Amino acid sequence: MNTAFPVPLTGATASTLLWADETSIEAAALDQLRRVSRLPWVHGVRVMPDVHVGKGATVGSVIAMREAVCPAAVGVDIGCGMAAVKTDVTAADLPDDLSGMRSAIEAKVPVGRHGHDSPVNPDRLQAGGGWESFWRRFGDLHRGVRQLDGRAQKQMGSLGGGNHFIEICLDDDGAVWIMLHSGSRNIGKTLADRHMSVAAKLPHNADLPDPDLAVFVAGTPEMDAYRRDLEWAQEYAARNRRVMLALVSAAFRGSFGGRQVRFDEPISCHHNYVATEQIGGVELLVTRKGAIRAGDGDLGLIPGSMGTGSYVVRGLGSEQSFYSASHGAGRRMSRSKARRTFTADDLVAQTAGVESRKDLGVVDEIPAAYKDIDSVIAAQTDLVEVVAHLRQVVCVKG
Repeated sequence: MNTAFPVPLTGATASTLLWADETSIEAAALDQLRRVSRLPWVHGVRVMPDVHVGKGATVGSVIAMREAVCPAAVGVDIGCGMAAVKTDVTAADLPDDLSGMRSAIEAKVPVGRHGHDSPVNPDRLQAGGGWESFWRRFGDLHRGVRQLDGRAQKQMGSLGGGNHFIEICLDDDGAVWIMLHSGSRNIGKTLADRHMSVAAKLPHNADLPDPDLAVFVAGTPEMDAYRRDLEWAQEYAARNRRVMLALVSAAFRGSFGGRQVRFDEPISCHHNYVATEQIGGVELLVTRKGAIRAGDGDLGLIPGSMGTGSYVVRGLGSEQSFYSASHGAGRRMSRSKARRTFTADDLVAQTAGVESRKDLGVVDEIPAAYKDIDSVIAAQTDLVEVVAHLRQVVCVKG
């Protein structure tokens, strides 16, 4: 059990607790956390061990607010999160050359900015129900996105770029898992941008120390519109992962010819989202930006980088952390600095044994640009327990 953390953040106004040493956090992130803590609507802030600077609010932070929500604190990739499923395939069943498996996945799932040529049929994939009513709600969204319905439908079941990935992994017992990381694609970003623009112009946000911290307050039409669009985008992200998991499972199954492959119940979790939750007997709007819910028994996924493995965890229900845990290893170096620092040869060396891209297009995702995932897990043993440790053998990136 971790006894070193949490520690209070110096200079904060609302209660702000860190699951990291303050000296290990870059100054810009500390400044962000202090600014957030000074907002009059903030009940408290909790900071995870993967903390690093973000736009508006810090990645790896949990912000509990009274009757208010900050759209920049949620971020532009609304509903971004993880999904994973354990298979009955073992390491011994995998082919020696995994390039074919990677190619099969890439043929099924568009990456980067791309979408499918035509919308996928979720019924054929057995990717859950409720699709007609879900798409019908598109017409209720912000008028600035209504012309994007075709693109949103074609991007359903696509990966995106950056730190998003699809992986084939092995646990310590040799069982094979499928894991992926993605969000609400272009439609989520566009909705976020539209609402952040609205929030910035509201009179109650005029004197904020950081315009990115503009909030919507309860009981206003602007808040109602944002919550409606936010919840739709969060559902889009969850459905996107569900469709991708079905597509990847089909590609994976195809790599074994006629063999029947069994899949366990999938694990899925958001890590950029808002939820109404009870904390200390008070109903609050909790924003997790780069953090997962870790209520008692909640299963979650905490990935490392493309060469260092990931963890399946179970929440321990810490009210002190606002029932939260980290969402990953967290960057220790900006993308631009990583591109200046490392070469393609460095990427090859650091992803040895992983079937993946090894080119300059993804060098900003090199493992050395991230914090050590094992240290991140060790800092939060009071928040989660480890269920499984996963080591990737295939990694698909945009």
